Amino acid sequence: MAKKSNWTDDYWLYVMQLYMRKPTGVKPLYSKAAVDLGIEIHVHPREIRARQQQIEAISTPRIERIWDEYADNPRKLARAVRLLRSMKGFGSADEFYEGVEVTESFERDFRPIGDTDITPVILILVLDLYFRLTPITMVPETPEVAELARLVKLPSTTIANLLHLFRQQDPMFTSLTSHSTPLTPHLKSIWHRYGNGDTEVLAQLARELRQYYLV
Repeated sequence: MAKKSNWTDDYWLYVMQLYMRKPTGVKPLYSKAAVDLGIEIHVHPREIRARQQQIEAISTPRIERIWDEYADNPRKLARAVRLLRSMKGFGSADEFYEGVEVTESFERDFRPIGDTDITPVILILVLDLYFRLTPITMVPETPEVAELARLVKLPSTTIANLLHLFRQQDPMFTSLTSHSTPLTPHLKSIWHRYGNGDTEVLAQLARELRQYYLV
């Protein structure tokens, strides 16, 4: 059975505005703008990308009407989007969703864990790096560690520490003493999701998720 989508036709204007942002065109799957919109309207970035592709192809009469009305008039589109947000309550999301059950999926991966600056997405990127390094290179001075730290705006020592925490989850290193931290359940969850699968699939996901930080 296909998963239920939260999509409504009102959202075409949001996606049109995203598509028209310079450089005009379909934005990367996990670009920050696409993710932020997805979180706002509770629609997965994959669906948002598919809708952008429909806009690019002008694939339906509805899209053609929207294109004819707004493609050459970004100010008019911006006004329409502002009005739509005010009518739907998106300016105060807590009030809009009060009493409404919202099933979150990808949103949780982009939110900080507890009081840290670490998100599950960052853990996914670190796990991808983990499979490309050897234990001796999991140190702050390693160029790949420093590069990821710059990308996600965390100290390289934090990235190195996360690498070592993932090593404790690795069944190949069962002799290691495990030190529980508040991050441990999240590390286990990410390892369960990606650590025992195809590392090429993880690497592809990591490449896509990196777009979120390339603002």
